[in-house]
Amino acid sequence: MLRKSNGRRPLPLTTWITFLVLAVLILSLSVTSILVAVEAAATTREDQADQASNLAVSVSRSPLTVETLADGVEESPELQQYTLDVQEAAGVEYIVVMNMDHIRLTHPNENRIGERFVGNDEDDSFDGETYTSIAEGTLGESMRAFVPVWNGSTQVGVVSVGILMDNINSEVLSSQRDIYIGSGAGLLIGVAGAVWLARRIKKTMHGMEPAEISQLVEERESMLASVREGIIAIDQDGSIILANRAAAAMFKKAGIYGDPLGHDVKEFLPDSKLTEVLVHGRSEFDEEQSLNGMDIVVNRVPVYAEGRLVGALATFRDKTELTAVIKQLSGAKAYAETLRAQTHEFMNKLHVMSAMVFTESYEELKGYIDQISHTYQTEVGWVTRYISDPVIAGYLMNKLNYFQENGVLVSMEGDEPWPLLEEPAYLDTVITVIGNLTDNAFEAVKDVDEAEIIIAIDYQSGVLHFSIEDNGSGIEKEELDDLFVRGFSTKGTDRGYGLYLLKNALDAVEGTLDVSSEPQQGSVFHVKIPFREAPDDTGPDY
Repeated sequence: MLRKSNGRRPLPLTTWITFLVLAVLILSLSVTSILVAVEAAATTREDQADQASNLAVSVSRSPLTVETLADGVEESPELQQYTLDVQEAAGVEYIVVMNMDHIRLTHPNENRIGERFVGNDEDDSFDGETYTSIAEGTLGESMRAFVPVWNGSTQVGVVSVGILMDNINSEVLSSQRDIYIGSGAGLLIGVAGAVWLARRIKKTMHGMEPAEISQLVEERESMLASVREGIIAIDQDGSIILANRAAAAMFKKAGIYGDPLGHDVKEFLPDSKLTEVLVHGRSEFDEEQSLNGMDIVVNRVPVYAEGRLVGALATFRDKTELTAVIKQLSGAKAYAETLRAQTHEFMNKLHVMSAMVFTESYEELKGYIDQISHTYQTEVGWVTRYISDPVIAGYLMNKLNYFQENGVLVSMEGDEPWPLLEEPAYLDTVITVIGNLTDNAFEAVKDVDEAEIIIAIDYQSGVLHFSIEDNGSGIEKEELDDLFVRGFSTKGTDRGYGLYLLKNALDAVEGTLDVSSEPQQGSVFHVKIPFREAPDDTGPDY
């Protein structure tokens, strides 16, 4: 099945998979990186605030700080140097010690000593509270920790430790940089993994695109549906994984119902022998087998993938259908043999007539020709007059010759000739009808002293009529209902398929068969086949 292209070539599967994996990877890494970066920034700021607070607490508890503030001095070179040493060691921007009047006693810039603290965020600390805040001071915006200084139970001042926000932001960016680098490395690894995964999947799919696989599946389903043979396949565990329509129809015909897919083949088809193929790995062809009482012909083959046995497949067909095909081929062969025999007989007759002419035996020649003419009129002439199809005519002639050779008197009747049967379905059905009914008639009269068979042909109102009457042994009334049951026969074992095939052939073309019979008096079989002539495609004359 070919698909019509819309002019746009779809993206290859590898590209789709790569894009999809990358999109998911980028989205997940981006969200994760942002969340981790925000958390890292918060953690960094919290660490800086803790560092400033701890340092302020340490300075506030220094005896030098407490004593200096308790003495009420406005300048203390010793305290200034102490704070500068601690500031340098801790890496903070400043350490300011204030008295209760908000006057600085220490500052990185000595010119600011003796001035009032700037920022307007220190008031709560003079009420004994410890906290951190962000405010603009003389050195710029900074994070500042405020800790009160106590002399016993009396607050004598406040210590403020500040870290510039620029430095804090640098620390934050430094911590986030590692996160972004890791995300970028993960993205590169993800790209490589996506490409590898896409190629791996494409290799598993034998290099085919999804559209090609879909088309292949549709084509396979169409082919399986069009095959007349039943097909089933099992995997290496013995489970049925495939069954086409013909197989389902045959299962139903054999009285086996239900969907076979997924069932263990030993349970659904106990006699299939497919599991044996999984063991020995050999092919088995044209084996006869019984499917719940229905005779079938089976082929079984192992299925290999990359040199490994992965399952088994069976094709099967109703044996009666194959028997019908054989009968049709036998009819064609009989037609050819009849033509060959008639050609030989015609040459012999020509030689006889030539000899009579050469010896001038004209009276004998006239009698010989009259005899041939009579035979032609009664047999060949009747057949060619009522049957225009050469295959059917030859087939019937062969049957008539066989009757005469075995001493059976044949009478032929007819009203309207049959039209030319161009459709294979009608041709096959008629051959099946003639073959089976003439064979049955001969079987019925072969032991009769004065055996006689009457054949009649007619065509009325679009219906083909064919009847055959014999004076044989007849059929018991209780056996009439079982005539068309497969395997039923009054002639012995391994028989009973002819009328069954005949009934199936007539059903296929909506034909009917009427039977009347009296024991020891003979039987009459009358067939009616609705016939639709092919339309005339020659067109109007101009």
